[in-house]
Amino acid sequence: MATNPMAGLFAGSHGRNELHVMHSNVDEHDRLPMQNKICRICGDEIGLKENGEIFMACHECGFPVCRPCYEYERSEGQQTCPQCHTRYKRHKGCPRVEGDDEGNADDDFEEEFQLKNLQYDLQHSEHGDYNQNHNLVNGAAIPSVAGSVAGKDFEGEKETYSNEEWKDRVDKWKTRQEKRGLINKADDGRKDQDDDDDEFLMAEARQPLWRKVPIPSRLINPYRIVIVIRFIILCFFFHFRILTPAYDAYPLWVISVICEIWFGLSWILDQFPKWFPINRETYLDRLSLRFEREGEPDRLTPVDVFVSSVDPLKEPPIITANTVLSILSVDYPVEKVSCYVSDDGASMLLFDTLSETAEFARRWVPFCKKYSIEPRAPEFYFNEKIDYLKDKVQPTFVKDRRAMKREYEEFKVRINALVSKALKKPEEGWVMQDGTPWPGNNTRDHPGMIQVYLGTEGALDIEGKELPRLVYVSREKRPGYQHHKKAGAMNAMVRVSAVLTNAPFMLNLDCDHYLNNSKAIREAMCFLMDPQIGKKLCYVQFPQRFDGIDRHDRYANRNIVFFDINMKGLDGIQGPVYVGTGCVFNRQALYGYDPPASEKRPKMTCDCWPKWCCCCCGGPRKSKAKKKGLKALLGLGGVYNKKKKMMGKQYTRKPSGPAFDLEEIEEGLEGYDELEKSSLMSQKNFEKRFGMSPVFITSTLMEDGGLPEGTAPGSLIKEAIHVISCGYEEKTEWGKEIGWIYGSVTEDILTGFKMHCRGWRSVYCCPKRPAFKGSAPINLSDRLHQVLRWALGSVEIFLSRHCPLWYGWGGKLKLLERLAYINTIVYPFTSIALIAYCTLPAVCLLTGKFIVPTLNNLASIWFIALFLSIIVTGVLELRWSGVSIEDWWRNEQFWVIGGVSAHLFAVFQGLLKVLAGVDTNFTVTTKAADDAEFGELYLFKWTTLLIPPTTLIILNMVGVVAGVSDAINNGYGSWGPLFGKLFFAFWVIVHLYPFLKGLMGRQNRTPTIVVLWSILLASIFSLVWVRIDPFLPKQTGPILKQCGVEC
Repeated sequence: MATNPMAGLFAGSHGRNELHVMHSNVDEHDRLPMQNKICRICGDEIGLKENGEIFMACHECGFPVCRPCYEYERSEGQQTCPQCHTRYKRHKGCPRVEGDDEGNADDDFEEEFQLKNLQYDLQHSEHGDYNQNHNLVNGAAIPSVAGSVAGKDFEGEKETYSNEEWKDRVDKWKTRQEKRGLINKADDGRKDQDDDDDEFLMAEARQPLWRKVPIPSRLINPYRIVIVIRFIILCFFFHFRILTPAYDAYPLWVISVICEIWFGLSWILDQFPKWFPINRETYLDRLSLRFEREGEPDRLTPVDVFVSSVDPLKEPPIITANTVLSILSVDYPVEKVSCYVSDDGASMLLFDTLSETAEFARRWVPFCKKYSIEPRAPEFYFNEKIDYLKDKVQPTFVKDRRAMKREYEEFKVRINALVSKALKKPEEGWVMQDGTPWPGNNTRDHPGMIQVYLGTEGALDIEGKELPRLVYVSREKRPGYQHHKKAGAMNAMVRVSAVLTNAPFMLNLDCDHYLNNSKAIREAMCFLMDPQIGKKLCYVQFPQRFDGIDRHDRYANRNIVFFDINMKGLDGIQGPVYVGTGCVFNRQALYGYDPPASEKRPKMTCDCWPKWCCCCCGGPRKSKAKKKGLKALLGLGGVYNKKKKMMGKQYTRKPSGPAFDLEEIEEGLEGYDELEKSSLMSQKNFEKRFGMSPVFITSTLMEDGGLPEGTAPGSLIKEAIHVISCGYEEKTEWGKEIGWIYGSVTEDILTGFKMHCRGWRSVYCCPKRPAFKGSAPINLSDRLHQVLRWALGSVEIFLSRHCPLWYGWGGKLKLLERLAYINTIVYPFTSIALIAYCTLPAVCLLTGKFIVPTLNNLASIWFIALFLSIIVTGVLELRWSGVSIEDWWRNEQFWVIGGVSAHLFAVFQGLLKVLAGVDTNFTVTTKAADDAEFGELYLFKWTTLLIPPTTLIILNMVGVVAGVSDAINNGYGSWGPLFGKLFFAFWVIVHLYPFLKGLMGRQNRTPTIVVLWSILLASIFSLVWVRIDPFLPKQTGPILKQCGVEC
């Protein structure tokens, strides 16, 4: 068997001109390019009408739609053109639907005899890419169709016929069909039936791959009305609060009004992006019928899957192995799937784990596909507490399952042995099995490493079938270089995958997020391969779901409100934000290209003006449109134009000889001036933008993916080592305009924001079976530190040039989408107002003052109306979203808990980091837990984040006791004013209750240091307040002193 230079472990450094090959190799398979489509809905070619003219569904704008999609839209859809939204008119021979104009009845009665086996003459495209102006330009005349048929009288037709009359009419109709060649007289009945079935499947395959499911009007309209009413009430409430100060507690009143105004602005930023929530539904059977036809090579698009890992000792290798196994066994053509695992810690433990995983996958993958196992991560499949025999009919299933479970347990033991071995690093460093020193012994100074485990002819499963490609990648690291953490690792995987496989789409997963739904990639392809919107999508985002969280979800780890309400609201605007994992990307969007320009509706023309007038007006435009179309076809539009700015920078032509072959591009440039050619093909612009790799630059020009013809595998692996070298990104646009964007620990928000600013759209896909599942930190301290990291990233973006408040105005980002991004970067600053507002109840109870003066009847109405509108808004939101009231309440509670702890620390840490350059870290000390099930929930880890909320709880409890005691001493008249203060204090305590319960744990114990710090701070604050007491009236007369004489 011939060997392949791409397999095996490769370690090298481009800067040092080193490349070490440590293993032998075998062959790989080539990729099949995806064929192109014409119909903008189903992707099939548009046929001709009976008279030979091109079928045109809409005569207003000429939007290209084939006849089956047109008929489906009229019968099952909204009966309007997808582009101009004009109601479809009925074509000759099409069945009537409700709402058709009776006056324009151009019917020849053939709809009475519609058959499923109608065959259309298809018009084949000679171009590789779809031409958006097809049938609209290039000199093709659009025929005009009359609205009526002469010589037809519909009123005198008989509604009923005898059997002989009916048979005679059918025979005449069949005769006409035979003359037109639509029915073959020699076909027998069985062939007709087979053709009927085939044509029915073809018609089904032409249908849309997905559909938008709007929220019912009875649910969404009341919700919108209440939002408007709440906004109006809020305006009147602020009018009352500002114009009615509490003079006896003026400082408290000022603080409260400022906090309430900030809360109102935060509510607007959070609420109005939910104005257009939608759901989406996919049709996987139609995807298979269209792109996996029997007897033809499948045309599904290849996908590269990225799994990122940093430290296998903190991220258990067995979890990473399960993630990889679920990817390798995905329900997708094996030659179209490649899995890249990034090891940013250069750990030999992960390297050996993947070697064991590749061996176990040879048995696990065929087992999953044979018995349709779900989920396909063995750890979670074998631990499921369900009836695993349900829907299983094969007699061998039980035997095979027991054998597979035993093999998996043996696999776990081998992984555990690797982990225990990795805990004791030898002084001389790690050594590989063949005696070679491990190149990554120094995690901060090591060459780039690539190992191809699977995807070659020699790596087959136990049934002799091919397995998806599995590649280990560890980018080069050297002292003195900025590596940009996860964002830098993701960009390295983008480049190495472009060199080795170059799939058009990429799935990004964290190492602890496994495929819970084996058809997850197919779900995303229903959108990305859709001919109507697929080219305009930058990514398809899936919701995050988690395992191992207790039933009550004490700390809102599931984030149900965000994923099931906020994200669906954004999906109705310009698309959901990118959340860091469970996302399928369009590679062209990550390269910084603009989306293809939308097809504009042509202007109406008439025959009343002479031709020379039209030529004078339209001649120059046609030339410009031609050049613009070429640049869009090449994917270069807006990037290399001499006078056009793209993404804030001016790219000018610099003469230089090309470093690689661009003959395919030159073939389409005949007829254009040399300046335009040189501007498009400037090699310096390519290298300045993408780096000094001709192979990678060539891959960026291949919109449909795949490798260039005649590429030598040996040169590819050398180029792959080159593109992951530590100095490759220097003086390029990587991390600035291309790939994952640098500058924040939450690179996901920043990356999605840049794409949306360029005009790309995203889609939110929520299949019934969750696509991915992961693990979340369920104890209090780890949860707070996770929230701290997210909030810190938002503060960094707020203080950067990419802040949504001022970046990208005048671009293609929609206003409501911008409000959502603004909300994601300003919410940490709400913590300042929140901690002040949560302190006010205790101050009011201790001083006897209140932030609201005595209320009159009108003011009471505004207060009651505001509380009722808040409640009704929440109830209606739960109705249309399907979120439970428990999940909603947990989210409200943790909004307060995180706001007075993690968000507050993030604001100060972000200010210190950005403005003063001081990087402050909050350490966590772990203590043991005694509980087995959900034991980590009761695990306590000391952190300074716990001090502010604990202090607030104690302050408010002390205030409640002081207020009640004062009311008891002062009599019945003191209870009325006390009610508002107690309600205010109980609001704080109830929201912080999960935090208090987390401190106590199941054993109802709290660490001494927390109690001491909190009591100390609360006591100091109370004593200082009593000493200052700013609300006591100051004496203006003479100061009276005790005379010292007993009077």
